[in-house]
Amino acid sequence: MKVEIKIPPMGESITDATIGNLLVQSGSQVNADQEILEIETDKVNQALYAPEKGTITFTVQPGQKVNIGDVIGYVETGDADKPVLKPAEAPPPAQAKAKSEKQQAASLQAQPQKEPISPSTGPGSRFGKNEFLNDLAQPQKQKQTEPQGEKFVLESSKKGTDERETRAKLSRVRKVIGDRMVKAQRDAAMLTTFNEADMTQIIALREKFKEDFQKTHGVKLGFMSFFVKAVVAALKEYPLFNSYLDGDELVQRHYFDIGVAVGTDKGLFVPVIRNCDQLSFAEIEKALEKFAKKAREGDLTVDELQGGGFTITNGGVYGSLLSTPILNPPQPGILGMHKIQKRPVVIDDQIAIRSMMYLALSYDHRVADGKDAVNFLVYIKNHLEDPVRLQLEIA
Repeated sequence: MKVEIKIPPMGESITDATIGNLLVQSGSQVNADQEILEIETDKVNQALYAPEKGTITFTVQPGQKVNIGDVIGYVETGDADKPVLKPAEAPPPAQAKAKSEKQQAASLQAQPQKEPISPSTGPGSRFGKNEFLNDLAQPQKQKQTEPQGEKFVLESSKKGTDERETRAKLSRVRKVIGDRMVKAQRDAAMLTTFNEADMTQIIALREKFKEDFQKTHGVKLGFMSFFVKAVVAALKEYPLFNSYLDGDELVQRHYFDIGVAVGTDKGLFVPVIRNCDQLSFAEIEKALEKFAKKAREGDLTVDELQGGGFTITNGGVYGSLLSTPILNPPQPGILGMHKIQKRPVVIDDQIAIRSMMYLALSYDHRVADGKDAVNFLVYIKNHLEDPVRLQLEIA
């Protein structure tokens, strides 16, 4: 019986996918629930599993675009217990060698025999010492020159085909990321405002409590939880940045789902931490650790990538000092973190060395004005520079 293999529903707004790597070959025996291929979508990659035990046959190729519900192959369950046919076995090496020797002997017998060279068959035809040595040396010269000539030809042909450029097709994830970034810049009235935050107090706080925090909660205390808390506080104060445009309507969110960008070898993913206003520092750090691991291993689900109201991205982990983050539609804002760097700053008319970070807020000017964006970013800056505000939840 043939059991069809179909592309399953993969979440809201996903209508098509691209066939990734085939993990088994057509004609192979598979077990039920065995991973058989990878599917790439514009949100996440995931594996597809065999529906039954049997012999699998694919009707698609890697890189082929398919729609949700398409049949891409089948499993023949009736062949599951049939023995696998083996190709005709070649004769053992000893037999093959004996057969080859017999064929060579027969070939030699069939050839006309040449008369042996006589050392004296007449005047001037004596086969002397020099001729004998030359005759022995001739085959060796021939054996040496032939491989060298062949090697020379191969090397010259390689030089002729050396490429200074190579081409590779974009992955589905890379292509979609590019398309979305271009769309965001084309469709939104995107603008970026900048500021800087003194991270000295947060660094001192982390240094003082990092061991106790890890012992108590089983997770490290990072910078991102402070930023998530600061963003949530700012969103409560400036709710325009927790809304989105739907046609000619502005839809206001009354929940705080924050997307945190995670870079992987396959591209940038933005898993969403839900209800951040109800989470502690430890709960945020645990969620960040879980999502970072799942992103690196390619285990993020579609639901974990949908529904964010605001995004935070950290280019500082790669050494970026300043950049302009691009919006993640339909979100109206994205906060860019950057590298912490010690710089001389003026505090109370005195020059001091402080740990500074540039902040960048890109926003949709259709949703918020410049004044709102500057105030929003200053609000975040103030809470980062005085983290007690975050703990006491005061403005």
